[in-house]
Amino acid sequence: MPLAARETLDAARPWLVGLSRAAIGLLFACHGAASLFGVLGGAHGGGTVPVLSWPGWYAAVIQLVGGALVLVGLGTRTAALVCSGSMAYAYFSVHQAEGLFPIQNGGEAAALFCWAFLALAATGPGALALDGLLARRAPAAVRPVTA
Repeated sequence: MPLAARETLDAARPWLVGLSRAAIGLLFACHGAASLFGVLGGAHGGGTVPVLSWPGWYAAVIQLVGGALVLVGLGTRTAALVCSGSMAYAYFSVHQAEGLFPIQNGGEAAALFCWAFLALAATGPGALALDGLLARRAPAAVRPVTA
């Protein structure tokens, strides 16, 4: 790849990560809203999950709150790690018994969300995140160390 193209792509990386983060967070929050409030088609095609039911209600809360936090880029790494873990749990507790591969057991969304959130936890929020805005406003003595 020519050096100019590589430099252009490197400069765009934070923006692409930020846009991906927002899209992933929005989609995940929509799953939570559907399960908790019956909007957007509801849980499993209609209705809501029973309040405090394990694991459905708790998963829906993680989806809504975690997805919203990732969407706006607030506490992104922690929220993404929790969301990734919840999707790993969903995959192995719900889908894995139905078949070896996600395409066989209906776990494609759980697997994709799990890996996408894990990548966001590792890379950070990218551009257009509240994390970055708050870090710029914080005094130097309390700024978090970022990679």
